[in-house]
Amino acid sequence: MTRAASIQRKTGETDISLSIDLDGQGTGTRTTGVGFLDHMLDLFARHGLIDLTVDASGDLEVDDHHTTEDVGICLGQAIDKALGDRSGIRRYGHFTLPMDETLVTVAIDFSGRYAFEYRAPIANPKLGSFDSELIEHFWQSFAANTHCNLHVLMHYGRNSHHIAEAVFKATARAVRMAVEVDPRVEGVMSTKGSLS
Repeated sequence: MTRAASIQRKTGETDISLSIDLDGQGTGTRTTGVGFLDHMLDLFARHGLIDLTVDASGDLEVDDHHTTEDVGICLGQAIDKALGDRSGIRRYGHFTLPMDETLVTVAIDFSGRYAFEYRAPIANPKLGSFDSELIEHFWQSFAANTHCNLHVLMHYGRNSHHIAEAVFKATARAVRMAVEVDPRVEGVMSTKGSLS
């Protein structure tokens, strides 16, 4: 069974092509025009073992907001599409990740329902030229379009870059666990019989 998907999104603000393979090796290229976002997507792909290719152009003359948001939307839609009816997956995933002085836990449930809690504040408003508030917005956009419960909790941390990396890596590891096929699961992991 191939668990891959491609998404095309074109608006007045962005033009994005994104493809994934949930059973990959973390390969692919990430070209969004936003260097920091490319770096975070590299981390997500590698630690999630998800082949991910992103080609995005956006209104960066305004700021990075629309590009970051819309890549999050497309990534969420692609994973949702690749999972199909979610048959056979573990469904739940969690990971606690240390990144030097920072510790972050992420828990995810591919339940077919959207819920988002984000408690990983970054004191510095900028990471280079990137607005640090966009990290939360990226994951909110992802969760809404993947139809998942996503909880992000920073236990402690000081370095802004480490916090951002820990969030992306921990989410990647939690996603990797949740989308893994469990040979003991028949159909969907729900007493309701459906995750839609």
